[in-house]
Amino acid sequence: MLWPLLASLAIVGPALHQFEDGPLVPAAHTFLAGDTVFLDFQISGYQVSDKERILLSYRIEARDPQGVPLAPPVSRKLDAELAEEDKNWKPKVRYDVLTPPLADSGSYRILIRVKDELSGAETSMEVGFALRGRDVEPSPTLVVRNFRFLRGEEDEKPLPEPAYRPGDAVWARFEITGYKLAEKNRLHVEYGVSVLRPSGEVLYSEPNAASEKDESFYPKRYVLGILSLKLDPDIALGDYTIVVAVRDPVGGQHYETRHPFLIAR
Repeated sequence: MLWPLLASLAIVGPALHQFEDGPLVPAAHTFLAGDTVFLDFQISGYQVSDKERILLSYRIEARDPQGVPLAPPVSRKLDAELAEEDKNWKPKVRYDVLTPPLADSGSYRILIRVKDELSGAETSMEVGFALRGRDVEPSPTLVVRNFRFLRGEEDEKPLPEPAYRPGDAVWARFEITGYKLAEKNRLHVEYGVSVLRPSGEVLYSEPNAASEKDESFYPKRYVLGILSLKLDPDIALGDYTIVVAVRDPVGGQHYETRHPFLIAR
């Protein structure tokens, strides 16, 4: 069988999709943190052996804006026997990666490396994509970011003025960052919650309100915090304060933050 003259090994037609074999996403498309990004491409310019076989290998890895891998790299070999009708065949490779649910916004990259094991030729390419997540400013030490009072559990928009009535439920969300990571990106974060009366006296205290232990391939940038408090219908009016005390047992760190709110008619 006569094969076409050997061309340079090349990665052809890389395309991103929102689902496997779906439509090509526009160049301006932005994925959301937690989305799965699907990629496919073809390979051309490979060498064919005397026994009409090809042997290719490839390695694919997705990285965040700082170059940190999102998941373990995927390495595969492609060993195939070609027929007469395969003279112009371009092998198609599919890849997908789940982006971290708490990933930062920014420009992410998928690195592709292909090697022709018969000729020794190698080629590589980077495919970029934009990702939008919740932006939480990093910190070298334990800290609470973006503390916000909410009207209800499902609300996303914070209250411009944290004011509640007796009998209301007080909701708040925040992010914890700056904790230390152990081996395998293991983290352990705890926090307690207290409420102070206008006089400074403790109205309510739960030293162990929440705890999170986790480990993952991709380092978790921050931990989500949430709290709720049901106000007594007979509670006195005035200015109250929520105190959040955070502990990082892995790093031996402690952090406390205070946030005032009003109870009025």
